[in-house]
Amino acid sequence: MDLVFRDAEVVDGSGAPSYRADVVVADGRITSIVKEAAAAGCQRPRATRELDAEGLVLAPGFVDMHAHSDLALLRDPEHTAKAAQGVTLEVVGQDGLSYAPVDDRTLDEVRRAITGWNGHGDDIDFTWRSVGEYLDRLDHGFGGEGIAVNAAYLVPQGTVRMLAVGWEDRKATPQELDRMRELVAAGLREGAVGMSSGLTYTPGMYAEDAELTELCRVVASYDGYYCPHHRSYGAGALQAYEEMVALTREAGCALHLAHATMNFGVNKGRAPELLTLLDDALAAGADITLDSYPYTPGCTTLVALLPSWASEGGPEAILARLRDDDTAERVRHHTEVVGADGCHGVPVEWDTIELSGVTDPALSSYVGRTVARSAEEHGEDPWVTARRLLVEDRLGSTILQHVGHEENVRTIMRHRVHTGGSDGILRGDKPHPRAYGTFPHYLGRYVRELGVLSLEECVAHLTSRPAARLRLADRGLVREGYRADLVLFDPATVAAGSTYEAPRTLPTGIPYVLIDGRFVIEDGRRTDVLAGRAIRRGH
Repeated sequence: MDLVFRDAEVVDGSGAPSYRADVVVADGRITSIVKEAAAAGCQRPRATRELDAEGLVLAPGFVDMHAHSDLALLRDPEHTAKAAQGVTLEVVGQDGLSYAPVDDRTLDEVRRAITGWNGHGDDIDFTWRSVGEYLDRLDHGFGGEGIAVNAAYLVPQGTVRMLAVGWEDRKATPQELDRMRELVAAGLREGAVGMSSGLTYTPGMYAEDAELTELCRVVASYDGYYCPHHRSYGAGALQAYEEMVALTREAGCALHLAHATMNFGVNKGRAPELLTLLDDALAAGADITLDSYPYTPGCTTLVALLPSWASEGGPEAILARLRDDDTAERVRHHTEVVGADGCHGVPVEWDTIELSGVTDPALSSYVGRTVARSAEEHGEDPWVTARRLLVEDRLGSTILQHVGHEENVRTIMRHRVHTGGSDGILRGDKPHPRAYGTFPHYLGRYVRELGVLSLEECVAHLTSRPAARLRLADRGLVREGYRADLVLFDPATVAAGSTYEAPRTLPTGIPYVLIDGRFVIEDGRRTDVLAGRAIRRGH
């Protein structure tokens, strides 16, 4: 398709001031940029189609650095949750748990472990086992046409440990560590861009720092990056950040901090301490970036709040412990009184835990209520309610955790190595609105309404900065020769439509989105174009 955007206000992703231009797209790339074409009086570029962009901003497509669309990309050809936001690339394989590399045993285990994130996958034909086969499947989704948006993949360390060690809380043997090194290396050779961890999720959290450092050495040898959900975002959060910085420095590996937040009451107002830690490490030569979402609540599974010892052995072992009254009482004590490592070392406050989704429709009346409120309605202790939900929903319940602080959110998003990541879980009756609203919420709320970021600065956070982390040589900027992954939005009206009450409402003010020069959103509507492909390391 030959196309010219006429008189667009170009925010090119570099952070430089915007400019007015005609921008020409042909054969999937930006072929010409004529600045101030109207004022210059020069010959205007012509194309098969001319689109009047007066009053609209033309920017690179947004990169979601933390997505949970691993199965959604193969389940939903429209995938409007992301396409309508202007997202042209998602990074999946997050938090140390995903669907490759696996064998038959671990595939079943990981499907059960993250049912709350992605559903069980009964509607998916799991024809792959390796990372390369999963990426190939993305390339040839929906009858070979492709997928809605581009996707990059991180080798999930927890899944790797599941394959090599199992669900045991112990140190890996030398032979098991060698196997994990081989699995990580194979995934990177096959196209993964790095490795993720979920260090408050089992079994990945059972890995000691020495084990993680050795795996990071492998990642570094392939010029990838390490993306940890680290050991605490609550009590001891700064120490957990320091741990990740130290081990990646020792391994010589680039570090990308997932959903970099400072949550719970113990961390209110402490974001500047985190940024000082990062600034000191950057000044000393560390290669660090981070992502965050522009909301205060977090989102995870209900079972994730439990202590790690209760999760040893996998999903069936967890359910057996919860069914046993004496063991369940120990779980309650650690969760409510001691502060479980699964809940970031902070005693759970049930009035902050809102059910966002269940897998058993018979439990749907709990969705949209906090555990504390449901317990009150049933005349019982909150733990009784939580335990019943865990057992009856077979660990599939998802939650919103209302423990964040607005001042921390704003402080962190201003940092020069910040990028955007939705951490969007698309399943459940009442998902977190960030899944459908992160990127327009940045532009509407934090740029236009609050002025926390300038428009040019915010677009750089969402485009060129993540593209640089992913080592993408021809994406993330509006430049001649770059791929035409582009978004055209109205800076006066762009906003997230999604709310906590109506979380699947699509955004406003984003009429056009292109991937490889093809419209995936046109006149504000999803087209039938499937232009997305797997983005492999080094490409």
